[in-house]
This record gives sequence, structure tokens and C-alpha cells, in this order.
Amino acid sequence: MKQVTIWIGALVVGAVLGILGIAWLDDVMNFVATVYTRLFQLLAVPTIVLAVITTFATFGSKGSGRIFGRTLTYTLLTTFAAAAVGAILFVLVAPSNLPQLGEANVAEMLPEEAQKLLPHSGEAGWGLHILSVIPNNIVKPFLEGNVLSLLLLAFAIGIGLSKLPDSENKSVVVKGLLGLQDLLFLLIRGLIWTLPLGIVAFSAQLSAQVSAGVVADSIGKYVLVVLGGNVIQFFIILPLFLLARGLNPIHVLGRMMPAVLMALFTKSSAATLPVTMESAEQRVGVRKEIARFVLPICTTINMNGCAAFILVTSLFVMQNGGTPLTLGTILLWILISVVSAIGNAGVPMGCFFLTLSLMSSIGAPIAILGIILPIYTIIDMVETAENVWSDSCVCAMTDHDLR
Repeated sequence: MKQVTIWIGALVVGAVLGILGIAWLDDVMNFVATVYTRLFQLLAVPTIVLAVITTFATFGSKGSGRIFGRTLTYTLLTTFAAAAVGAILFVLVAPSNLPQLGEANVAEMLPEEAQKLLPHSGEAGWGLHILSVIPNNIVKPFLEGNVLSLLLLAFAIGIGLSKLPDSENKSVVVKGLLGLQDLLFLLIRGLIWTLPLGIVAFSAQLSAQVSAGVVADSIGKYVLVVLGGNVIQFFIILPLFLLARGLNPIHVLGRMMPAVLMALFTKSSAATLPVTMESAEQRVGVRKEIARFVLPICTTINMNGCAAFILVTSLFVMQNGGTPLTLGTILLWILISVVSAIGNAGVPMGCFFLTLSLMSSIGAPIAILGIILPIYTIIDMVETAENVWSDSCVCAMTDHDLR
């Protein structure tokens, strides 16, 4: 609560400083905002790559039998569904742009190589776009910050490591990657500690250009899309999955309510895991060998709420940067959101920082995320509850299928 209060205070201070219209103060705020943008860009590539690699690399130690196959299948289906619901709501609600920010086309402002991240119209454009995603040099995607190429590499390396037989060499590589990730998390925590200063700068930048009424309308619709998508996924989509497998969603949700409520207030799937396992075994009747195998995996990779947040927030930020949101672009970012959400486990501030990293890497106007940050705590509560409910559904369906 203390942290949220500080963030809101920083937001208000920044807004006031921006409204003052003092030239030298605006220059200082622009400088500070640029510093934070560069720091986020610095951490963007390793955050995305290491998160995805280490998550997929652990698959090998989780086993690869029928249980894991069912778990992974249901995880992918529910996560894609969550992202798709978010995309549909975004198109229907159509949050408006913040003034000024949407006038310049970000695609024209990006370096030539960075433009390859954005889909082009026409068959030839899409062909070139697909080719640009497939790297011919392992170093080049890192230097360019090409998100799609990096995700492809990270996915391939992570799955490759999971398939390697256990050996000292494999152990050294995995431990080295985990060590780098721990170091990265330390840097991220340090950056987050100083983040109120960045929020002041981002808020000052925006308030110097926009009116409060337009901001409230635009951000309000954005929040409506995010929370509305979570509610639809929670009460409609996931119950439909259970009904399709012959399970009573009201019964399962009632039995799993202790875990869902704990997730809502702790905002941590990992902290809720013991309660989730106990509820699944003792209250729902899931077999211990299933619950104790499926739920730890789901806590790591089953991120319905995160996928929806990454997608909706990315679309909102890119739209404000002038990126045309074509059907192809939305479908592409659904895929990116799902893969990123699965690789999100362990990242401090979870999908918020991962979204920020993705937006930084394509040059989108990340100052908008400074406005979203103070309300992210509420979003995070709902998302975590949805994630634990989804974990419970996957566990119940897997147990039902293998009986």
C-alpha cells in the first residue's frame, strides 16, 4: 500500500509540474524521462530472452508424459483465449488516443531495422516481414532489439535445453542462465526502487500536452477493456472449458474459492500455491499425483491474465504511438503476448515490466505506462485471481481426462 501511495503521489506531482508550463522544468523532466526510457531499453532484451529461455528449459525436468501434455495443451488454449478476448474487447470499446501522442506515426520514426517489427500490408510485405523474423545471425537480433527474432531464438534455445539429457554440461548452462537472471532481477529491483522519479517525469511530459478530461476518458476505457476481459475470461470462458470436459464450473469454483480469494489479496500465484494444492486435493478431489505435478507447472507458465494485459496494453501504447492496428498486427501481438506471458514467471512486477520491455524495444511511447502504473495494483489483483482460477481449471480438466 505504501508503494502504491508513493506512485500515486509521484503521478500527481508530475502532473502539476507539467501543467506549470515552465520551460526549463519541462526540459529537465524530458531529460529524466529519456534516461528512464534508455534504462528500460537496456534491460528489455535480457528480460525477455532470459525469462523465456529459463521457463521453457525447465520443461525437461518436469517430465513429458501424458499429464504434462494435457497441462501444456490446456495452458496454451486458455491463454490464447484470454488474449483473444482482450483483443476483441479492445476493438469493440476502442479506447481513444491521448492527444498529441497519436499524431506522429511511430513506424516512420523508428530506425529502418526496427521497422521490420511492424507488419506490412500486402503479400510481399508479409513475406518480407516473416523473413525478417527468421535470424541469419545470432548476434544481430540482440543488437537490433528485434522482439520476434529474440522470442524465436529464446523459444528454440529453451526447448532445446529441455530436451538435452541431464548432464554436467547442461547443468552448467542452465545454472549460468539462472544466475544471469538473478543478476538481472537485482538490477530491475534497483530500477523499480527509483521508479517514482521516472513516474514524475513521465507524468509531467504527458500533462504538459494533454487535458485531464481526455486522459480520464482514454485511460478509463483502457482499464474497462483490461478488467472486462478478465471478468469474461473468469466467469464465461474458463467455465465453458470445464463444461466441455463434463465438469461443473460452479462446483469447482466453489471448492477452489479459498485459493482464488487468497490470490486476489496476495497478488502472488506462487504464494497461493500451497492453498491451491490443498483445495484441489481436499476440496475438489483431484488426485495428489496430478495436483502436485500440474499446479506447480501452471503457476510457472499458465498466465491468462498476464497475456490479456500484455496484449491490451501493447495495443493501447502502439495505437498512441501512431502504429496502425490492422488485423494482422493484432494477431501477431496475440502470439507475442502468449509466448511472453508463458515466459513471464519470476519477473518482478510481472507482466507490467515485461510489457514495458516489449514496448521499449520497438520504440513505442512508454510514458503512457507511467500513467497506468498506479492503477496496476488493482489490475494485478484481478489478474492473479484469474491466473489461479485458470490453474485450477487446467488441473481439474487434466485429472478428469486421465481418470
